[in-house]
Amino acid sequence: MKKERKKKLLGTTYQIQTGCGKLYVIINEDEGKIFEVFVSMGKAGGCATSQVEALGRIISLGLRSGVEPKQIVRQLSSISCHSPVIIGGEKILSCADAIAKTIKFYLDEKEEEKMNAENK
Repeated sequence: MKKERKKKLLGTTYQIQTGCGKLYVIINEDEGKIFEVFVSMGKAGGCATSQVEALGRIISLGLRSGVEPKQIVRQLSSISCHSPVIIGGEKILSCADAIAKTIKFYLDEKEEEKMNAENK
């Protein structure tokens, strides 16, 4: 059953370079957990733009329906396309891979924050 969205959620916007251009991944939280993901390209229009928007919608639907974020990361990781790039020594294989890496980075940040709070 899909959770209802509150009128106001807090989130973070990440920018990541892909072979198709700049990708913006917005991760919103509810009750300290990832709730939804919006994805857009730095340029308007085109197939890549529509595909990443669609990925964001289906990821959000999954999250709101109880799919664990780690499962989403697992499914999108390592998908490759014709334009992989290496940024800061890390290979970005596709827009889907970039979204997975961003969600994983977010989850790792949250885990680190939790561990730091417990160690205080």
